Amino acid sequence: MSNLVHGSERRPLVPGTLLFDEAAALSVVVPASCRKTGRCHECVVDIRAGQDQLAPRTDAESYLTGSFRLACQATVEKAERDVEFVILRRRLRILLAPDAQGDVRTNPAVTVQDGRYVTYDGADLGEAVGAPIGVAMDIGTTSVVIELVNLETGAVLAIAAIENPERFGGSDVMTRITFETDVPGEMRKALRRALNHELKRLCGELGLDRRQLVDGYVVGNPTMRDLAFDLDIRPIGHIPYQSVTETAYRAGETATTAITRKAHELGLMLNAQARITGGPLIACHVGADAAADLVAVEAVARGGRFLLVDIGTNSEIVASDGERLVAASSPAGPAFEGGGVRYGMPGADGAIEAVRIRDGKIEVDVIGDAEPEGICGSGLVDLLAELRRAAWMNERGAFAEKKADIQLLPDSHITFSRADIGHLSIAKAATAVGQRVLLRTLGLRPEDLDHVYLAGGFANAIDTRSAFDIGLLVPVAEQKVHRVGNASIAGARALLLDMDRRAELDALVQRITHIELEREPDFFDMFTDGCLFDPIEV
Repeated sequence: MSNLVHGSERRPLVPGTLLFDEAAALSVVVPASCRKTGRCHECVVDIRAGQDQLAPRTDAESYLTGSFRLACQATVEKAERDVEFVILRRRLRILLAPDAQGDVRTNPAVTVQDGRYVTYDGADLGEAVGAPIGVAMDIGTTSVVIELVNLETGAVLAIAAIENPERFGGSDVMTRITFETDVPGEMRKALRRALNHELKRLCGELGLDRRQLVDGYVVGNPTMRDLAFDLDIRPIGHIPYQSVTETAYRAGETATTAITRKAHELGLMLNAQARITGGPLIACHVGADAAADLVAVEAVARGGRFLLVDIGTNSEIVASDGERLVAASSPAGPAFEGGGVRYGMPGADGAIEAVRIRDGKIEVDVIGDAEPEGICGSGLVDLLAELRRAAWMNERGAFAEKKADIQLLPDSHITFSRADIGHLSIAKAATAVGQRVLLRTLGLRPEDLDHVYLAGGFANAIDTRSAFDIGLLVPVAEQKVHRVGNASIAGARALLLDMDRRAELDALVQRITHIELEREPDFFDMFTDGCLFDPIEV
């Protein structure tokens, strides 16, 4: 019998029923607010297998491509094979550095005077209905993190992380730029609904009035940041790959690439007159998230020679020899964040996060002690390293005995294929090339580095030895490695709380030299070398 499959749950397929209703029968909550009319576009699901068992897309789904469907419109037409799906907007595990709060400096843009909110430009936000609350947001290509922060004390009141609901527009920034060109506004609407849903939920849990949300600070790569602010992202997709704010800044029309809008202009459920600021960009595809990383780890203030690597769909790398600062972006793609790998997934409950091969058997650790549904980035790094150590895979990513795939666990649907390895090798190579080029530009070797900061969604969980062995990170002494987790959200919080830090960051990003990796004469040779699962040689 064919089944509808979501993770470890399954239910017999019934032709003529909506995927939305079948998912509800599995106790899977699919977001929706339009009573299954197809208007709200919130119930987007990713069909991992069996799409040919569903009826063709309806008019309401015409904006979707690939494996994405609206659950409230997708009708089961046949029951000849399993239909496997995952929902977007799953809540994710949040990985922060152990001392994530760090040094709390409070000089917020919004203060309370005589019982009224006053912003930095003097606009009155009305009567104070409670403590002033700020919203810090890190909008990544794959995930979105939100924090609610008390602007007077700096205390973090709540934090949430969800998958970026814009995923239906493509797995990387370039495909999303194309999607936005063809179907303008859909992704921004999806993001706005998801942000408002989470803000409403968090305010409800904390007993907050949304009028208390009086300031916001957003970071992200240039494409994600500009989508959130409803800016034209098409220029980022072609040479010279600049945001409209960067173009204006370089023409001398503005003093910064940061941008500020009122909350009501963006359709966000904060105080209607609250200001939302998008952090300054470094250059081209190196965005406000990388700039926020520098704030969070205080890399420049600490001094020394450092390398900061923020591994994600668009990996961003910053390096310094103690004086000069250089940065580059590597189009790594979404493989280490769950995209392109059949059973890849973000770091949510049910994700395999660590792998060992002992006595010829694979052992795993699973987030949330749940039934394994797939494998996240840290698990993939471990798996690749363990396959090499056990000689089950060679340096080119080919399995022993010419196997097409391997089964990770007995009695499990989760497999790992040669095609999966191909996607991961490309992601790894892009990240490795960025590190090699920046170190070469500064005349540094790995052993010259004083600090290596690992930022990104799975930085705290990644095994550095595994990352060194497969060539994902330049090899350095373990004591030089600092796992800083999702440093972007920590930096966004610091910038939300302190106007002085905003000014300091504006000055800092102007010191950073952007390096275009593709212009390196041996770029393709380095990229080819980087596809091998061997340690990086600089």
